[in-house]
Amino acid sequence: MPAEATETTKDTLLPIKWLPEGKVCFLDQTRLPHEETWIETGGYRDIAEAIRRLQVRGAPLIGIAAAYGLALAAFSIVETDTGRFRLRLKEAAEELAATRPTAVNLTWALDRMMLVADAAPNADIARRTLAREAVQIHEEDVGANQRIGANGAELLREQSTALTHCNAGSLATGGYGTALGVVRSAAANGRVRRVIATETRPLLQGARLTAWELQRDGIPCTIIVDSAAGSYMRRGEIDAVITGADRIAANGDVANKIGTYQLAVLATENNIPFYVAAPTSTIDLSLACGDEIPIEQRSPDEVTSLRSERLAPVGMDVQAENPAFDVTPNTYVTAIITENGVAKPSYVESMRRVCRAEVPVSG
Repeated sequence: MPAEATETTKDTLLPIKWLPEGKVCFLDQTRLPHEETWIETGGYRDIAEAIRRLQVRGAPLIGIAAAYGLALAAFSIVETDTGRFRLRLKEAAEELAATRPTAVNLTWALDRMMLVADAAPNADIARRTLAREAVQIHEEDVGANQRIGANGAELLREQSTALTHCNAGSLATGGYGTALGVVRSAAANGRVRRVIATETRPLLQGARLTAWELQRDGIPCTIIVDSAAGSYMRRGEIDAVITGADRIAANGDVANKIGTYQLAVLATENNIPFYVAAPTSTIDLSLACGDEIPIEQRSPDEVTSLRSERLAPVGMDVQAENPAFDVTPNTYVTAIITENGVAKPSYVESMRRVCRAEVPVSG
């Protein structure tokens, strides 16, 4: 159970847990780094709101949270008729799926959960099997992240300085992390000595969350403003860029936190490898290219204000747009690190191979 430490997870922050009494406990990431607040709930709508409000965030973690949310929904549905139970459960799944459109892990986890529900002969068995399946999704993600870390660490040279964007650590996953999982594995064997973390406007996931995680792990970290990355690269202070992903198309185009694209272009211009670390559940082979990935538009208030303090002038003449993600074309991606191996160009074939779990994969 993710709620208890095991040999593989005892040193890993688990940002969400399934509790034995049939509730979910999660870390409120909007309060970090100043407050470590855990919220306990038995309601699936609370999980949906937590995803929407970024209390729970990061593509893999969103999928896990949605799976737990659907399990909670199953326990709250009082219908005994199997047909009506499944209909209500489907409605709950649709509500959870609507919270955030870009991260494919969300629908991936809900589809997997609904297959389990549909296979159950009655509502009582469905409730028990859904809870077990959600825990299994969580445990699988932690294991996948640890394998991503090991696969990615081999790509870095000794004593590297790695730049990362947004937060792709334990807080964005079931535990251990994707991009920060690579950093953790590499730091353990001397391949990473320092991390440069972009602040990641407008919600500062790098400054608030990545720095908090790295400090917790004792890995030296320097925060820079987003616009300083190019200068650091030009001066030779960055050896590699490592990010996570929210969705990866079949051709290797990558959707990730807004600002990732410009980092990839800058890395290419400065002959710095640009790596993407993500589990295969983030790969969407149904989309031919990144242009087909839906991009979430969030509230303009996140741009014009900071923690309720207005920064921009007020008035109709001042408007703001707030796309949460951008798409990096595969030509700027050196490699995509998964739990099943490392995909390299040409991505159309290597992406299929990592998704079929044929390892090792090397392009």
